[in-house]
Amino acid sequence: MNILILGSGGREYSIGLAISKEIEEHNLFFMPGNGATDNLGTNINIKYYNDLALWAKENLIDLTIVGPEAPLVDGVVDIFKENGLTVFGPSRAASQLEGSKVYMKNILKKYNIPTAAFIETTNEKDAHDFIDTMTAPIVVKADGLCGGKGVIITQSKEEAKEAASDMLAGTSFGDAGTSIVVEEFLDGYELSIFAICDGENYKVLPAAQDHKRIGDGDTGPNTGGMGAYAPTPLVNDDIYKKVEERVIKPTLEGMKQEGAPFEGVLFIGVMVVNGEPIILEYNVRFGDPECEILMPLLETPVSELFYKGATKQLDKLDIKIKNEFGVAVVMASKNYPYGSSEPAEIIVDEIVDEDILENTHISYAGVEKDGDKLFATGGRVLLCVGFGTSIKEARDRAYALCGQVHFAGKKIRTDIAYQALK
Repeated sequence: MNILILGSGGREYSIGLAISKEIEEHNLFFMPGNGATDNLGTNINIKYYNDLALWAKENLIDLTIVGPEAPLVDGVVDIFKENGLTVFGPSRAASQLEGSKVYMKNILKKYNIPTAAFIETTNEKDAHDFIDTMTAPIVVKADGLCGGKGVIITQSKEEAKEAASDMLAGTSFGDAGTSIVVEEFLDGYELSIFAICDGENYKVLPAAQDHKRIGDGDTGPNTGGMGAYAPTPLVNDDIYKKVEERVIKPTLEGMKQEGAPFEGVLFIGVMVVNGEPIILEYNVRFGDPECEILMPLLETPVSELFYKGATKQLDKLDIKIKNEFGVAVVMASKNYPYGSSEPAEIIVDEIVDEDILENTHISYAGVEKDGDKLFATGGRVLLCVGFGTSIKEARDRAYALCGQVHFAGKKIRTDIAYQALK
């Protein structure tokens, strides 16, 4: 197949890497890709979606996979479908599950899907009045897309009111925060569960845990994610069953009733409170860094999973998962997440240890190529991914690979998967 992958991060690299390792040969294209994706296929740079759809038709693209949320919310899937192309991802209307936290919370409420008590408002006084009825901590969320950073957990009513006022005034997140959600804080443990959907049917992938904060022990500011592991032992069959019955099925049925059937990846942010799954949020694409460990854990060909998802054939697919664990450790640039850093050359030592060679790999994200050299140019630069028969074995291998990768100012967390290894 000729396959086009939209995006430039570690998520898109990992999808391409998994497809490149399949027995059947595929021709891969990335738009725009990064400095390392051209080792897997061909990078192209076509800015406008209508032009990109025409290019895809002319180049006989059999399947387009959309990685990031922004093009989905902008309606790239609708444009590709109007051009008769097979594309994996939700429509513009269905993407509002991530594009608008207000829309998402109202869908949860309307279809009786368990979520935290909340108010959605554009009015400062209403927000403050609701905050006065609550007990800290209190969660304040910007409505629109904020690159995974539009959620503030406040420790007092005063702090919550200040966060709400800053968002509504456009100071914190610009237009993305001029409508907000204020909700109760849920005390439990957080999971990422991904359902591949075709509007009617779905397949659930192993649950993962992400590590959002920059520092060890979950300290410091939120990031796009500093590492992840899967499957997590914090999920049992009972929780999976509750998520399917109480969350996935009513969401798919509800979105059909809304006239926006959900096709693509439903990323379910779950907080488990006393054994009960409560929904924090939906995203409409794979998490990053969760994608980097889930793709290699699939025994079912990734291209087949996405193709059947895009052509409403998931009921004909039997998902097979490898009997191993994966751990991904993000290497970030010196000033992440506070600001940009100077480009730094990436040096990877020659790896002679058979164990590391056979059970690890690098997924590249914020990198650019200059000649035959690769440079760290983004906030999250790359991920060292390890696999093993236990979480500890996978983690140890991932960190062993980290020791082989060097660039000026590299920054990592040293405790990825600590929740599972307590």
